[in-house]
Amino acid sequence: QVQLVESGGGSVQAGGSLRLSCAASGNIFRLTWFRQAPGKEREGVATILTTSLTTTYADSVKGRFTISHDNAKNTNYLQMSGLKPEDTAMYYCAAVFRGRFWYEVQQYQYWGQGTQVTVSS
Repeated sequence: QVQLVESGGGSVQAGGSLRLSCAASGNIFRLTWFRQAPGKEREGVATILTTSLTTTYADSVKGRFTISHDNAKNTNYLQMSGLKPEDTAMYYCAAVFRGRFWYEVQQYQYWGQGTQVTVSS
């Protein structure tokens, strides 16, 4: 059984920064952040392999977001900088992936409750 708890969301102005955290219990090989804006589909933001710390990012956040993982604390972080209004969404962390592509929403077994990020212009 895996449990994921996100924190760190909030409201910022465009250009600002936020750091999201995802505290995990249980063994995790891959952890991924997704986001979902109102009226839009959930989309993959960034993923990390917890053993090699290999990361992959969606093109929309590349160069602005950084995903990292502290194995000692089993906690994942999403550092978001240069935030834009279009980054406004509910952000979720997800784990236990059994698919081919890291951004496939339906291939993740466990999800956190989400944390809201709002970026104003």
